[in-house]
Amino acid sequence: MNHNASPSPPRRTRRRVLLGLAVLGVASALYVVRGPLMMSAPRCMAGQWHGCLDTFNGVVLMTLVTLPLSVLVAWALARRRRAAGIGAGSAWRISLAEVGMVHGTLPFVWMTMMPGSGAGIVPGRFSLVPVRDLVTMGPLGIAGNLLVFASLGFFAPMRWAALASVPRVLALGTGCSVLVETAQYVLQLDRVSSVDDVLVNAVGAALAALASRRWWRTTAPAPSDRSRPALTPTG
Repeated sequence: MNHNASPSPPRRTRRRVLLGLAVLGVASALYVVRGPLMMSAPRCMAGQWHGCLDTFNGVVLMTLVTLPLSVLVAWALARRRRAAGIGAGSAWRISLAEVGMVHGTLPFVWMTMMPGSGAGIVPGRFSLVPVRDLVTMGPLGIAGNLLVFASLGFFAPMRWAALASVPRVLALGTGCSVLVETAQYVLQLDRVSSVDDVLVNAVGAALAALASRRWWRTTAPAPSDRSRPALTPTG
């Protein structure tokens, strides 16, 4: 049996259909939110802090605008790794994972650290009773908290074999969320540091890890055949 054969036509067709549906879904979502996003466009394009990077709409807009740059960085990293002798598949997977973690996580962390109107005046507040704040979050709030470390959970096991485990990703998401909530409290950002935020953030990371399970990195990347020295006969 030839294990190196290309995927069967039905499988390729299914992948193309899924990719097309994903692109269509993203395009539809952008069309729905185009109005709020474009409200921040003039100030973001002018490089103004107020009205751009201190608003949710502005951060989302800049995340989308810088997406091509992130893809270019991933391509450059993959090219460098291939030149070092790493196989194309491993080089692209690792490079995309590194860039994806940063590009998909930093904007959400930035938004969670945005100060409120009483920042520096209102003392830090915290809520340590589990599940109590879930009622007040609402569907949108829960969805947002699930996405905070989703990119980290999705890509981290693809980058590091040591994190190729759902419990480890859950622990990673919990630790990162605790750091964010602690920073909110210490810096007095006029936000409530809630244990429910930690729980939902960690669950979001774990669910995202499950979604990327088929691409987890379990071993070190193998060099390509071209980088291996040729064997010479002896004797």
